[in-house]
Amino acid sequence: MNISSDVIRGYNDTIILYLLLDNPSYGYEISKKIKELSDDKYIIKETTLYSAFTRLEKNGYVTSFSSSDNSTGKRRTYYQITDMGRQYYDYKCEEWNLTREVVSRFIRG
Repeated sequence: MNISSDVIRGYNDTIILYLLLDNPSYGYEISKKIKELSDDKYIIKETTLYSAFTRLEKNGYVTSFSSSDNSTGKRRTYYQITDMGRQYYDYKCEEWNLTREVVSRFIRG
């Protein structure tokens, strides 16, 4: 079973920010990590991912920079989390805990 994009939509930003907490990264690498860490239960669409990057950057939660991959010479856009992005991530984690607490009261099993 895979997770519906409708169910997880509100947490794409949180997932992306989590993956940027320790190191800058680029879109394809982030997409692969999401798939891997979710045990293939969530595969983020490319358009969803890049829409999130645009929104996160517009809101000041990430910044971007271009760099060449040393092995291929290909230029990539890397994203890195800002201090404001870290604060937003922490807020979204608190929000998730509250959401989980409330919704779990209505779930059997």
